[in-house]
Amino acid sequence: MPPVITHTPVYCLDLDASRAFYTERLGFEVRNDVQFPEMRWLTVAAPGDTHELLLAAVDEHIPSGDRDAMRGIVAKGVLPVFVQVDDLDATFEALRAAGAEVLQEPIDQPYGVRDCAVRDPSGNHLRLSQPRAAG
Repeated sequence: MPPVITHTPVYCLDLDASRAFYTERLGFEVRNDVQFPEMRWLTVAAPGDTHELLLAAVDEHIPSGDRDAMRGIVAKGVLPVFVQVDDLDATFEALRAAGAEVLQEPIDQPYGVRDCAVRDPSGNHLRLSQPRAAG
């Protein structure tokens, strides 16, 4: 069997706010939300997708000496998350109405997608896209 990517970490400053954003705003479903004594294991995924995002709390998943640096990286949106949606404009408007910080309004790109950018509650740069019809 070839290797399979199962989880991609998305470092978060507030797990509850991140969980709400990815589930209530983007329609992901919670796959695991388990509290261990030393950390919380929280994964979400798009319905039907096997690839999960690990919503990883900086204060639990990063060594203590590196936490301030990681908080800065997260807040600056240095580690983007790319998500394809069915209706980019409707998704964008719902996120804007919910108070998401807008980085880029929807535009048609020369490489075949319509995309936009917002920040999640931790500051992560979220790139949303929808393939454009060939034509």
